[in-house]
Formats: sequence, structure tokens, C-alpha cells
Amino acid sequence: MTFSQILLSGWNALLEYLSAHVLTCLVPAFFIAGAISALLPKEHITKHLGPEAPRPKAYLFSVMAGLLLAVCSCTVLPLFAGIKKKGAGIGPAIAFLYTAPATNILAILFTGSVLGWDFAFSRIVLSIGFAVLTGIIISGLFPHEEENCEPVESLLEEQKNLEGIKKMSLRQKIDELVRKKLLVFFVTLFAILIFGASKIEGGIKIPVLLGLIIVLLLQLKFRFQKEEILSWLTETYNFFKMIFPLLLIGIFVAGMLGAIFPRNYLGRYVGTNTLGSNLLAVLFGLFMYFPTLVEVPMAKMFLGLGVAKGPLLAYLLADPVISLPSILVVRKIMGSKRTLVYMILITAFCTLSGLIYGVFVK
Repeated sequence: MTFSQILLSGWNALLEYLSAHVLTCLVPAFFIAGAISALLPKEHITKHLGPEAPRPKAYLFSVMAGLLLAVCSCTVLPLFAGIKKKGAGIGPAIAFLYTAPATNILAILFTGSVLGWDFAFSRIVLSIGFAVLTGIIISGLFPHEEENCEPVESLLEEQKNLEGIKKMSLRQKIDELVRKKLLVFFVTLFAILIFGASKIEGGIKIPVLLGLIIVLLLQLKFRFQKEEILSWLTETYNFFKMIFPLLLIGIFVAGMLGAIFPRNYLGRYVGTNTLGSNLLAVLFGLFMYFPTLVEVPMAKMFLGLGVAKGPLLAYLLADPVISLPSILVVRKIMGSKRTLVYMILITAFCTLSGLIYGVFVK
């Protein structure tokens, strides 16, 4: 195969992606991610992760925060360090560290549109389960870590007093109005995404999308301040600038690699659903770093090269969660022992999941 043919394969893969996924799926998802980052107060998320918070509530908020924040395994590290420093328990903090790269809305939507919704559903359910289990296990193995968190009792007590003073106050009423405003806004954004990504006929889809966009514009005009709109658009652009160019490069490279290697090339190594194949796929995902979302077109390329679906899911579960650069940083934040246990648990959970998934999905 000539070099020009290899470049053409990369170009064709890029065109296929742009025509099938960008306008109806990824663009609305970028706007949602930007809105979450700009308009949702992060302190309302992190305050529920402290050691004084009930464990079910803390783990629920850690998973929800991970779902809402579109970050990769390296970008999540400052956030992980921040919530841990503010007093978050080690278990919920680790659950957040796991879920943010693995279950964020961009990753799940992109997985579903490119690889199929069975992969996307398995990815989100298993990632959330692993996140909570990993947090619980590490918290149980290192209980003294919870005791070493920065004291937050006085902060919580002060917060309770302030909340009591503000009860039925004007500020509380304003907060309630803001919550309702944001709820309607996000429902509209998600409706645009759902209808845009659906397979409904154009005669129905286009009028509905136009109506939803008009509703969105009316909300922006009458219910949001210019500063809020500017902040939203700025955050959306920052996500787009940070992710989209790398994503295009990854798709182009994946298209070229798919042309270079013969079909079923990887089948000899990870083409069967065995324990060794799944473990090999997980280890590849653990020690190779791809920017967020790039693991999806890489997975599609691997599928074309003969990778079995079990090892492919194992790779998808492991790759976004942790990489060699992030391992070095995590070790500084929570120590060598906890990091080693974290890596072992990820490897074991992802390998077992791929093995089980491969039995039922051929």
C-alpha cells in the first residue's frame, strides 16, 4: 500500500466521522459540557463529598460529578487533589477520580454513536460499579486515611448555622429560581441532543430541532445575563479547543493504522475472549495515554483489526481511567500503597468484565 493510499484512508475515516457524528451528537454535547462547567457551582458538588457526609450520599455525588465533568485521566487530577484537600473522604474521592474520565457525558455519547449503545451502556454501568467498589475497598483497607483528612466539622457547623439564618430568606428564594431556570435550560439542551442524535425522519426531526433551538434562544434572551451567556460560550469553546483538534488527529491516525495493518492483524493476540486476551487489552489501556474521546476511534480501529468484543470493552474501561502519566501524579496525592491497590483493582475489574461481556456478546 502506498503512502498516498494510507493518507486517503485517514482522510476517509475523518470525513465519515465528521458527517456522521459531529453536528448531531458532539456539538450539542460540547454545549452541554460548557454549560455544566460555567453554570453549575462546583462547590455544591464538592461539599457533599466530605467525611462527615453519609457514605451513600457521598458516593452518589462523586458519581454524578464524574458524569457531569468532561475531563480525561490527567485533567481530573487537579480536581481530585482539590476535593481531597477540602476534606473529601478517600473513598468518594477515588470514585470521582474513576468516574470523571470514564463516564462523562461526552465519552458515553461518543461511544454510543460510534461503537453502539450496547458498548456505551456497558461502559457506564460497569464504570460506575467499579468506581464505587474501588472507593469502598480502598477506604476499608486504609481506614486511617479518613481520619487524616483536614478537619471540616467547624466548617460544616458554620454552614448549618448560616443555612438556618437564611431560611425563607430572599436569597433562598433567588436560589430556587436559579435552580428552576437551570433545570429548564439543561432539559432543553438534552432534548436537542437526543433529537439530533436520533434516527427520526428528517421531516419530523428538523421542525422539532428548530422549535427546541428557538426555545433555547428565548431562554437565553429573557432569563440569562450576558455574563452568564459569555461564560457558557467561553467554556464551550475551551472544551472544543482542548478536545476537538486532538480528536480529529486521533481519528485520522486510527484511519491510517487501519489501512497499514492487515484486517484481523490483532486477532492473533486479542481476537478471542480469553483471560490472557482481556488482561493484555487492559494493560495496553493502562499504560498507553490517549486524550479524552480518542480511545473511541482507536477502539473502532481495533475492532476492524480483529479484536474480540470482550477485550475491546476491557480496553475501553481501562484506557480513560488511568494512564502512565496520571499514575505518577496519583502516587504523589495518595501514596504508593493506595495507588498500587487502585491499579490492581482496575486491572482485575476490567479484565473480568471483558471476559464476562465476551461470553454473552459475540
